[in-house]
Amino acid sequence: MRIRNAAAGGLLAACCLIGWGTPAHAGTEPTETTTAEGVEGTEGEAGQLGDAEGGTEIEHAAEECIHILEDGGTVDDCHEAPSPILPPTNELIWGSISFTILFLLLAKFAYPGIKKGMEARTERIRDDLEGAESAKVDANRVLDEYRAQLADAKAESGRIIEEARQQADAVRREQEARLQTELAGMRSKAAADVESAKVQAVADLRREVAELAIGAAEVVIQRNLEHDTQVQLVDRYIESLNNRSN
Repeated sequence: MRIRNAAAGGLLAACCLIGWGTPAHAGTEPTETTTAEGVEGTEGEAGQLGDAEGGTEIEHAAEECIHILEDGGTVDDCHEAPSPILPPTNELIWGSISFTILFLLLAKFAYPGIKKGMEARTERIRDDLEGAESAKVDANRVLDEYRAQLADAKAESGRIIEEARQQADAVRREQEARLQTELAGMRSKAAADVESAKVQAVADLRREVAELAIGAAEVVIQRNLEHDTQVQLVDRYIESLNNRSN
């Protein structure tokens, strides 16, 4: 739409320039025709110059001289060199008018489209910047969430490791307590076995000592003693030995 408006404005300006330039050129032709008779001498001098430079240059010089005479100049002014910088007055006027019209047309048709295009471009750039900023904010948010999850995972792993260590310590203490209990039971059983063996050994020793003592007593006194009497004698003897040892 903006390109179409600009093209329409340029085409309209070109049509206006062409339309206004044609009447101006047509308006100058009658003047040139009517004044041609008054400047025959000048055309004669221009014709002499034309023999040296060519017919086309002669016609151009003659036209310029006619314009100078129409503007109130003299024949001597026809021989002055034109300005290499400033254009003729009529061209300057028509150029200024054309430039003004073209500028107004561009300002009316092309400038709004260009302005809208610049505003749309600015808005698009602003939207892109806002989108980039939003994407940056989202990326920072995702990064913060990832860091938080990583911190939670580290804390959870630390908690699991601590629980495992505590459980291992509890199992170790339980095993140590059970082992100590088993060792205490084994010690108690061993002590009981030792005591039982000791009692059995003492009983066996008493029996053997009693038998030896009875045998010796029978040999000495040459008579048999009653069994109960023998046992009493042996017990008394052993008790007397124990009393002595104590």
